[in-house]
Amino acid sequence: MSQKVKVAAIQMSYRGSKEAMVASTVAKIKEAANNGVELVVLQELHQGEYFCQSEDTKFFDYAKSFREDVEFWAKVSKDEAIVLVTSLFEQRAPGLYHNTAVVFDSGEVAGKYRKMHIPDDPGFYEKFYFTPGDLGFKPIDTSVGRLGVLVCWDQWFPEAARIMALKGAEILIYPTAIGWFDSDSQDEKERQLDAWITIQRSHAIANGLPLISVNRCGFEKDSIGVLDGIRFWGNSFICGPQGEIIAKADTTEQNLIANIDLARCKEVRDIWPFMRDRRVEYYNCLNKIYCDK
Repeated sequence: MSQKVKVAAIQMSYRGSKEAMVASTVAKIKEAANNGVELVVLQELHQGEYFCQSEDTKFFDYAKSFREDVEFWAKVSKDEAIVLVTSLFEQRAPGLYHNTAVVFDSGEVAGKYRKMHIPDDPGFYEKFYFTPGDLGFKPIDTSVGRLGVLVCWDQWFPEAARIMALKGAEILIYPTAIGWFDSDSQDEKERQLDAWITIQRSHAIANGLPLISVNRCGFEKDSIGVLDGIRFWGNSFICGPQGEIIAKADTTEQNLIANIDLARCKEVRDIWPFMRDRRVEYYNCLNKIYCDK
């Protein structure tokens, strides 16, 4: 029996202010809801620019409104009667901040996930801003299913997706912010994009689960001029439990809408029983940083 869920991944570019971003995001959510969408996923840090291109304490002020932001997006979720996956900057205490995905279900907070893997690379200085999450990998129950919500850099780690699957996640979800530097060669740009798509499709295949990955798009200049800026490559996509692409965006703004059939997960796992054949008694090495002893 089909168990279809209509989903939307909203891919956007930065509009210069939080107010403009929020207004445009709400309009796109309403458009999706009017189209029968039940689950809407927003990109990483969707309320503003990707401020982690440089290290500046002024950006910590963005997290002060976390509680008000939660109340605001809860109302949007309620008004549109949808499940909504947001990505917010959380001030937990003075000097303690998280990159936090909050999931709403028709106005109620269904759960949240604090980003576990934090990068520290040129243009992506997230360790300066975000404390690694302490909630672990725990799926969030909603009216459309059990969601395995992860965030951006988490998408490169198969362990995170596997644990979500082992805990009963029915859809893997990745709000993200990733792009190129204009100085990269065309070959390097193509390799990066292909790797990003391939690793996430691999998580879908290895776990027999559909996956939603939503990325930013457009060029964002480094606010303090240390770097030239990042050209976020968009390419948000939705794939099924065999990694098959159901819907894919280009590099421009888009409401990417698709139907996900949750019933296919059982069918796929029955013919590709990866869970059955795991040799867990030999995986102890995974508890180490490197197995040199």
